[in-house]
Amino acid sequence: MSVVADFRMLWRFPGFRKLLTVRLLSQFTDGVFQVGLAAYVVFSPEQQTSPEEIAAAMAVLLLPYSLLGPFAGALLDRWRRRQVLLYGNLLRAGLASATCLLVLASASRWQFYLSALSVTAINRFILAGLSAALPRVVDRERLVIANSLSPTAGTVAATVGGAAAFGLSYLTRSEASGDATALMTAAVLYLLAGLAALRMGRDLLGPDPSDISRETLNALAATARGLLAGLRHLHGHRTAARVLLAVATMRFCYGALLVTVLMLARYAWGADTLDGDGMALLGIAVGLSGAGFFTAAVVTPWAVARLGRLGWFAWCAASAAVLVPALGLSFRPLPVLIAAFVLGLVTQGSKIVTDTVVQSAIDDAYRGRVFSIYDMLFNVAFVGAAGLAALMLPPDGRSATLVLTTSVIYTATALAMVRFHRISPDVSVT
Repeated sequence: MSVVADFRMLWRFPGFRKLLTVRLLSQFTDGVFQVGLAAYVVFSPEQQTSPEEIAAAMAVLLLPYSLLGPFAGALLDRWRRRQVLLYGNLLRAGLASATCLLVLASASRWQFYLSALSVTAINRFILAGLSAALPRVVDRERLVIANSLSPTAGTVAATVGGAAAFGLSYLTRSEASGDATALMTAAVLYLLAGLAALRMGRDLLGPDPSDISRETLNALAATARGLLAGLRHLHGHRTAARVLLAVATMRFCYGALLVTVLMLARYAWGADTLDGDGMALLGIAVGLSGAGFFTAAVVTPWAVARLGRLGWFAWCAASAAVLVPALGLSFRPLPVLIAAFVLGLVTQGSKIVTDTVVQSAIDDAYRGRVFSIYDMLFNVAFVGAAGLAALMLPPDGRSATLVLTTSVIYTATALAMVRFHRISPDVSVT
């Protein structure tokens, strides 16, 4: 009831209503586009998808977030944010249409990836612009509530959009133009998101006119110097640095196992009528992994209170080390679906611990820069895992070597965190 009351209070701000409309449309469409892209790369009947191609698709979706993220803020402090939301979404509508045409024309894979990469790169500016604009549409007293509810609503919208695209791709996958349906739908929705930004005044979302004229090149250089300063600061805080490396290894294993599930769904499960349809099973696996993420949010405070932050992190890694081979080596749907839930739980549980440790151990003046490094490390580890999977996986995804390798990495991570927990139980000590 408190959430409903908070939302009703924020809804009274006209600027908040308009900005939230743009966010919901934009992030709903992000879910549609990204799942449409994945459905084409993985499940298109015309494609003989390989692990290498899945790795390339993950790079397209994640590397723009990693590499452009720290610099997006510097530019958004010098460009009118309302114009970023308007022209960014209009540009994405055009690029999504181009991606759709490339699919219909059976264009070369590099052209398809270049177009999709452009869409996801612009998305970084859209999301950062939505967050940067929020203080301009609500008062200071309600900013914390707005920061809690608005991004959460956007995440829910993206999840619903992805589910809608999954259903659309599943229903139309047998038609010649079925692979392009979700992508063209995304193009139309991006257009609507851009037009929704016109409901706001040109200068409503800032920045102030005096800031717009500041030298952009100098700002980008200052951002790069800030990242280096953040690295030096992190080097002097052993707890935060070690936990960041540990969560990167957890993310690495999660990425490698995700590619395994994608290949199993595409070739092993989809071809076995006793196991059901591969795309449907993949959708269930994604949903169960998401349920694991939610469970981690509920369980982690209780677990940390009993085991300590690093103790809970070690428990997450150890659980994965044992359960991944126990459930995954059969390569059958039911055990792998259970493993998907477990991986969601332990991956998110370790991330929650990492977020808390970094927030506690890093000085406030450096916290934003360290979190930018965290974001880059998190996504680069995920893409690197896809690269490893591309080297190790056979086409059907059945690789005991890869499953056992991730188990060994989980075990090493758990042992390292146990050792560190013993010598430094108080994670606020650096």
